[in-house]
Amino acid sequence: MTAAEPQATPARAAALSHDCDPTPSGDVAGTPPSTAPAQRSKPRLVGIDAARGIALLGMVAVHNIEATDADGTASLAWTLSAGKSAALFALLAGVGIAFASGGRRRPTGRTWTANAASLAVRGLLIGAVGLTIGYLVPTDYAGVILPYYALLFVLAIPLLALPIRALIGLAAAITVAVPVLSHVLRLGTETVIVPNMTFTDLADHPVQAIAELALTGQYPALPWMAYLCVGLAVGRSVLSSRRTVVLITIIGAALAAASTAVSWLLLDVLGGRGRLEEAALQTMTPKAYADVMTSGWNGTTATDTSWWLATMAPHSSTPLDLAYTIGVGLAVLGVCILIGRTTTTVLRPLAAAGSMTLTLYCAHLLMLSWPVMPGNLTGFLIQTAVLIAFALAWSRTHTRGPFEEIVAQAAGAARRKVLGAAPAKERNGAGRS
Repeated sequence: MTAAEPQATPARAAALSHDCDPTPSGDVAGTPPSTAPAQRSKPRLVGIDAARGIALLGMVAVHNIEATDADGTASLAWTLSAGKSAALFALLAGVGIAFASGGRRRPTGRTWTANAASLAVRGLLIGAVGLTIGYLVPTDYAGVILPYYALLFVLAIPLLALPIRALIGLAAAITVAVPVLSHVLRLGTETVIVPNMTFTDLADHPVQAIAELALTGQYPALPWMAYLCVGLAVGRSVLSSRRTVVLITIIGAALAAASTAVSWLLLDVLGGRGRLEEAALQTMTPKAYADVMTSGWNGTTATDTSWWLATMAPHSSTPLDLAYTIGVGLAVLGVCILIGRTTTTVLRPLAAAGSMTLTLYCAHLLMLSWPVMPGNLTGFLIQTAVLIAFALAWSRTHTRGPFEEIVAQAAGAARRKVLGAAPAKERNGAGRS
């Protein structure tokens, strides 16, 4: 049992294997393969999978349900999920990377190299899946996050050995500085919706593709590194301590509240909203302006005024948007872990889905693009039912989803290859926390 996974799931609830377990299938520590009975898998924090399940279903909701109601106000689905679900998804990626690279024990030496190789393979495979799906999913249906997610995995490699304080400091610096830098670099350019990326785009325009993935796309990796740093810090923490988890929850709630207060102060007390509207309406219609303030942007804001940086609209990647969604993510994660310490039965459907998000996210996108699939609430309910039913059935006999198993096997092979020449002591300690 790892330090980050303190208590076993009760026998009446089948254990679920994390897609980024500290000891991936086939690695030196000997986690059982995916086809082993689920009850034999390592005990784990069900709350983390439940939080991942919430992120997945939130993205399903946003992709199916209209952004605004008939009266022009944000719909409930968008109020609860827009911008927050994808951010939680990225934050939890950091947690998973921390677990996979040793939990509280930061990797060094050859162990670091092995984890770096494993992480690079994960990123390449996830990116390949995302670029393939890009051919199948129209951009106006959903923005495919996987190519951006893959770049996040690669960018995480230099961070594997950083201590918690350094990760938090780096997250704060990225939250404040990168959106401002992005705003400056994009001055004079138009904000456009970047189509879902494919292998063709990457091959034909590699520099443009990398720039979109890093800075101007729907889920820009450079500002989103703030989520990954925070997730890594959480994954390196003593999650077996109730006090630590409660503190994470309180900090998250406080950060979300503080971000909201600062945005209100800048826009509504200091007059920023009037100046923002005056500048925006020079190039936007009143309806377009109202839409972006309600339903958000596509990764970046316009650059006609710096007052956009004081907003926190969904997917705007402003300092306050990043801080707010980090806070919401921490609060959701903390609450899920606390509930999971008390009962696993309530969280089981969400946890089952959260244990195989790569597989289910891809299935959701394919269902979303199916011509006969209804939209709005009906489509959301159908897709949710299918995804959870599959997750519950599959997890009874498998410890990972189908795509997760492929990625884990390949990443494990890369890890073993690097560790093959390592001394026995170092090899046996790899991936443990």
